[in-house]
Amino acid sequence: MDLEIQQRVKDLAEKVGPENLVVVLGGAEGEASGLSAETVTAGDPTFAGPLAGVELGLGVYHVVEPEIKDECDAAVYDEQCGMMEMVLDVDDIINEVKTVRDQYSKFNK
Repeated sequence: MDLEIQQRVKDLAEKVGPENLVVVLGGAEGEASGLSAETVTAGDPTFAGPLAGVELGLGVYHVVEPEIKDECDAAVYDEQCGMMEMVLDVDDIINEVKTVRDQYSKFNK
């Protein structure tokens, strides 16, 4: 997660409260998605960005997780994410993000 996005997430969490914010990721790999999830829950693991040492505990999901997919219009989801689901290791992504969410998220929605 780049530094600009980290700052946006931090600012938004301060503005609306972390209990009112859910982050939806769209990374193409489980490991990268897990690192992004860790960044918005436990703080930037690289200690390089605005979220270094900042434990926001945000609710975090990947767009391919059923909790998010089920909330979307099926036709829109298929148009925007259908191809992606066919080429990604969806199970790995879900496992990575869920593991981080279960461990660090204080505000699961």
